[in-house]
Amino acid sequence: LVVGDVPRDAVNLNVAGRRLVGPVQGFGRLWQKSYRVSLAGSPASPEDVIRTWKAEFPTFWPKGNRFYGPLTAIAPGDVAVLNLSMPGGQVLSTGVVVIYADDESFSFMTPEGHMFAALITFSAERSAAGATEVLIHILLRANDPFWELSMALGGHKVENEFWLATLHNL
Repeated sequence: LVVGDVPRDAVNLNVAGRRLVGPVQGFGRLWQKSYRVSLAGSPASPEDVIRTWKAEFPTFWPKGNRFYGPLTAIAPGDVAVLNLSMPGGQVLSTGVVVIYADDESFSFMTPEGHMFAALITFSAERSAAGATEVLIHILLRANDPFWELSMALGGHKVENEFWLATLHNL
């Protein structure tokens, strides 16, 4: 992977020169997670939601977590550096690559060295009732035995809170 310019305050480790790893690779159990929120009563179409989400993606992340991607909207091939807030004030430096993007969805894949071997898809659709629904769908495996154990000891709770907060912010 090739990382573009990132701000000086970004911790840029575990991305440049790495390869992508998806949920077929990895260690341990394969997890499928889905998070959904209905925007009932909102006039926003699925295309409006995805357009805004791609253009302002970093602003919807939970406080203390940073997404350093290109200044333009999310597009296939983009590489982003992530600085994630960890317990004890630690920062986990990792990244993602945009592997797909259209008017109603976009997907990330993780690089070697990320805590997960994962595919993360963000989408929006109309429900049967006509409301716009926003979804985050994740297929993941831990990347090594340490992260597999970490997930069993509270990592799933932290992961769930992160994505639910992201949807809330959106």
